[in-house]
Amino acid sequence: MKAALPKAVVLLSGGLDSATVLALARERGFATCALSFDYGQRHAHELDLARAQARAQGAHQHVTLPVDLRAFGGSALTEAALEVPKHRSLAALAQGIPSTYVPARNTVFLSLALAWAETLGSTDIFIGVNALDYSGYPDCRPAFIQAFEAMANLATRAGVEGTQRLRIHAPLQHLGKADIVREALRLGVDVAQTCSCYDPGPQGQPCGACDACLLRAKGFAEAGCPDPLLQRFGAST
Repeated sequence: MKAALPKAVVLLSGGLDSATVLALARERGFATCALSFDYGQRHAHELDLARAQARAQGAHQHVTLPVDLRAFGGSALTEAALEVPKHRSLAALAQGIPSTYVPARNTVFLSLALAWAETLGSTDIFIGVNALDYSGYPDCRPAFIQAFEAMANLATRAGVEGTQRLRIHAPLQHLGKADIVREALRLGVDVAQTCSCYDPGPQGQPCGACDACLLRAKGFAEAGCPDPLLQRFGAST
């Protein structure tokens, strides 16, 4: 009788990075339990793509959890009154914490992923944070991931009793966007069904000018291949 695969909780936003991480978790031999969040983000179109990715990649389970962070605000992604930055230079993208930072978002998301992992009997959580492209986000940095993993093993019954040790996997953490693009294509991820844009149009078409769009364009250009998402919407660049 074939042994059941170990389960891993994978944070799945519907973006390029998280879709790639979902594929990596599957490649590494896990039954993937995808977890998405409807947190009041203006780019909620990404949730449709998260569902599509979970289906296409054969996720064992997929849960979309409502956690409305608009109640707190403080981010251009959750407050309509705040504009999403556009047309910033790549040099500007690498400095400071942008207004698209959502206060404590990854802390909240990882905490809920931790709760689900413990109920599943899983010791593994995957997250698509990146310390190179998103170094301005404090909750994407290696020190945060390491600290959360240490905290998680002090905060759970399984960790305290020593029956299992939780691991936070961040396989894209030290990759450039071009390397992430190459990984996605190697793994057969349908990148046309991912949303990177912070301010997409009604049908999900990327604005082409926000930080996430600029970084995605840079990644595909450096990887030497066209972006299937742009081709899907009939754009040439």
